[in-house]
Amino acid sequence: MERSRIAVAGASGLIGSALVRSLTADGHEVVRLVRRAPRAQDEVHWDPEAGRVDAAGLAGCDAVVNLAGAGVGSRRWTDAYKTKIRNSRVLGTSALAEAIASLDDPPRVFVNGSAIGFYGETGDRPVDESAPHGEGFLPELCVEWEGAAAPAQQAGVRTVFPRTGLVVAREGGAWARLFPLFKAGLGGRMGDGRQYWSFVSLHDEVAAIRHLIDTDGLSGPFNVTAPEPLTNREITAAMGRVLHRPTLFTVPAPVLRTVLGEMAGDVLGSARVRPARLLESGFTFAFPDIEGAIRAAL
Repeated sequence: MERSRIAVAGASGLIGSALVRSLTADGHEVVRLVRRAPRAQDEVHWDPEAGRVDAAGLAGCDAVVNLAGAGVGSRRWTDAYKTKIRNSRVLGTSALAEAIASLDDPPRVFVNGSAIGFYGETGDRPVDESAPHGEGFLPELCVEWEGAAAPAQQAGVRTVFPRTGLVVAREGGAWARLFPLFKAGLGGRMGDGRQYWSFVSLHDEVAAIRHLIDTDGLSGPFNVTAPEPLTNREITAAMGRVLHRPTLFTVPAPVLRTVLGEMAGDVLGSARVRPARLLESGFTFAFPDIEGAIRAAL
């Protein structure tokens, strides 16, 4: 890919910061969208929940990547926090899509983050991008989140939705909480451990987003998960093998529900998601297996 100008919302988050490092290392110009007053030439102001974006700052961008949103696993899901989760994604996406559509020379691609929460509970049933959305807070959120990108699509901008799984990384997400527990010998399965977790290494997450930016003709949803999801029991065993620690502890489902509230459904729920379209597009995973993904994160 030739040197490009790429705007990134959510540039300070786990995936966004890794993407910015990757892009700048390859010589691309990155414009960061920030909520505070800009302090540098590579910063553009936006207020996602107020629906405001400095559209002039997006002029000349080849791509816009939106990874912004309040952390789904950051705290208990009160009604107020669920509203924050929704607004940070839906209103932010709508503001960006409208700003993109307003440009005389819009970017050639809009990569708008989404999540495998789109599918809800799948049990043992494997699903790919052809599956319908599930039921509940996260599936309904993902439908609305992706739908908010419509202004960019209607303006003729190629629009892609990477539906991300559980990212294996030290710096954030679910694994940032799991690693210390397992290293201390306190790790173990959650609930009965039979629920599927669809994981992806941080390296492959970033590589997949760049693949979606670079590859003309790709649009719509793409599951960004390793080719073979595993059960929580299998992932627990792999953590023990890689870290050379016992995995004797279990967290019973009732305890998780008491501690986490409604969010426990996301931990105990099963999402057996496969990246059919990503593989068909020619993408190759560097860390397709869980042990490789764990070692890459250490």
